[in-house]
Amino acid sequence: MDTDIRYRFMKKGEEEKVCSLVEKVFNEFVAPDYGTEGINEFFKFANPLALVERAGSEQVVVVAEQGPDLVGVIEMLKCEHIAMLFVSNRGKGIAKELISRAVEECSKRRAELIRISVNSSPFAEHIYSKMGFKQTGPPQEKNGIKFVPMARDLE
Repeated sequence: MDTDIRYRFMKKGEEEKVCSLVEKVFNEFVAPDYGTEGINEFFKFANPLALVERAGSEQVVVVAEQGPDLVGVIEMLKCEHIAMLFVSNRGKGIAKELISRAVEECSKRRAELIRISVNSSPFAEHIYSKMGFKQTGPPQEKNGIKFVPMARDLE
C-alpha cells in the first residue's frame, strides 16, 4: 500500500469531485465495451445528484486521496453491495484498501454482514477475482450495462 495515499469518508459537497473521477476512469476503461445506451444508463446512476439521493445510513462512500487529488472511490449500498469502485492510480493496492475500509465500516453498522456483492464490469472481473470474489451468475446485460454478478464471503 502506498504511504502517501490517505483514505477517508466522502464529505458532503464532494459529489462533483467524486463523479469526475468516476467519469474519467469509466470513460478510459469501461466505456469502450459499452454502446451509447450503456454509457447513458451508467451516467444516470453515476452523477452528483444521484449520489446525493442515495446518501443515507445504508450508504458508505470511501475515497482515496493523493495530495489534492482523488485517486479512488468506493460506494457501497445497503452496506452489502459495491455500487461503484473506481481507481485512477492503478497497481498500488488502492482498490483492495478501499474495499477493506468500506467493509470494515459496513461490518460495524451491520454485525450480521457475511457477504458482499458486486456487478462487475467485464474489465474489472479479473481484479475482483484476485480479491477473492467469485462469479455468482452468468454475464448479463441490462439497459446496455454489461456486468458479471460476483460475491465474496467475509471471514
